[in-house]
Amino acid sequence: MFLLPERLTHDLAAPSVEALGVMLAGETGPEVVADASALREFDSSALAVLLACRRQVLAAGKRFSVLALPDRLRQLAGLYGVQDLLPAA
Repeated sequence: MFLLPERLTHDLAAPSVEALGVMLAGETGPEVVADASALREFDSSALAVLLACRRQVLAAGKRFSVLALPDRLRQLAGLYGVQDLLPAA
């Protein structure tokens, strides 16, 4: 499981993607769930991080889903047309 931080804005996106790479290297299960339950302060960079996560997970041959995506971020994903790329866990 990939735990998103409470705050995920542009300045924190790159370190989050780096942490994701480290986490995925040790992931042995068939699925990776991005847990967004702690996410409180975010901008569109949070979508970029989730999409980067999805790309890395799928490239590793695993399934990807998102747990507890905040409504506002779900709406933003809809606005950008990427909501289907972030399936609910």
